[in-house]
Amino acid sequence: MKTRIIPFLVAFAMSVHGVGVSAQQLSLPQISDYLNQLQTAQGGFTQINDDGTLSTGQIYIKRPGRIRFEYNPPQESLVMAGGGQLAIFDPRSNTGPDRYPLSQTPLNVILQRNVDLTAARMVTGSVSDGTITTVTVQDPDNPQYGNIQLVFTANPVELRQWIITDDLGNQTTMVLNDLTTGAPIGDIMFNIAAEMRKRGFE
Repeated sequence: MKTRIIPFLVAFAMSVHGVGVSAQQLSLPQISDYLNQLQTAQGGFTQINDDGTLSTGQIYIKRPGRIRFEYNPPQESLVMAGGGQLAIFDPRSNTGPDRYPLSQTPLNVILQRNVDLTAARMVTGSVSDGTITTVTVQDPDNPQYGNIQLVFTANPVELRQWIITDDLGNQTTMVLNDLTTGAPIGDIMFNIAAEMRKRGFE
């Protein structure tokens, strides 16, 4: 697996303007319930790369196991997960996407069908500053794949930010804009083979 896959992939964050200082710390069962109830979501994002550069685009989530990042110009890349695979489409490439097992990325731990953050060795840290709750999550069986920090606000519970740290310690943050949940999203948006055919790779 290429060591730069996770920074290129995502890390996902949203600014927390206007949140009251009286919000309470969320428990791990509360966060697990929120993620398990989050079946579909879509919105904009701003990605902050490890070198400080910025990328923007649209994100689509369909749990379990599916996510799609459409990057705006000038990057115009596409990152998508479906069928247990993660594919990175580079518009400058004529050889098809780079593909990796989704299970080898920190995103896998939140895209699972049943998320249980109380499982042994899954959460390595949980803190709250009175406004937001941040939990650091890893695959307990494969901590070498890196981790993902999830940032939530309460009342109602909302995912505001995630920061992915790869196996070399590189971090990527993505800021969500206008995330909406519950709307239907077609499975075709996460079909890697269909996307390859669309781009003339099959």
